[in-house]
Amino acid sequence: MLARCSIEHAPEILAIFNEAIATSTALYDYEPRTLETMAKWFQTKDAGNFPVIGSFAADGSLAGFATYGTFRAFAGYKYSVEHSVYVRSDQRGQGLGKILLAEIIHAAQNQDYHVLIGGIDSANHGSIHLHLQAGFSHCATIKEAGFKFGSWRDLVFYQLILATPQAPVDR
Repeated sequence: MLARCSIEHAPEILAIFNEAIATSTALYDYEPRTLETMAKWFQTKDAGNFPVIGSFAADGSLAGFATYGTFRAFAGYKYSVEHSVYVRSDQRGQGLGKILLAEIIHAAQNQDYHVLIGGIDSANHGSIHLHLQAGFSHCATIKEAGFKFGSWRDLVFYQLILATPQAPVDR
């Protein structure tokens, strides 16, 4: 089941984030996040009207989530957003990432965004494949952009251009 997440889901989102920080290069963070960090994260999402969409398992627990937010904080980028998709480690391989990504694409279209951007570690072949299947295309590679687990990490960007908005404006 898909539903909007709120601050009440912060502990489960936090657990997914912290597992990704500790075990993967999905996030180039070193330290676990806190509930205080999540409160600020949700405030930013709410202020920007950025959805946090959750996929819930049969037992009601959060199996994964997807969201987007500001790409760059300059007015001319107002039609572009950077998204992320996270699936709980025991729920991977069941197609939840595909479902969540499709939902984020739909939400972005409904909010009249034009470009969805995903920043992905170049070794994350599963995420790259997911994005290619959804119609994203590779648009950039930043060599050695991050350092984690004792090595330099290349960051690749994938984008999806949407047909929205119908009438973009400068201001």
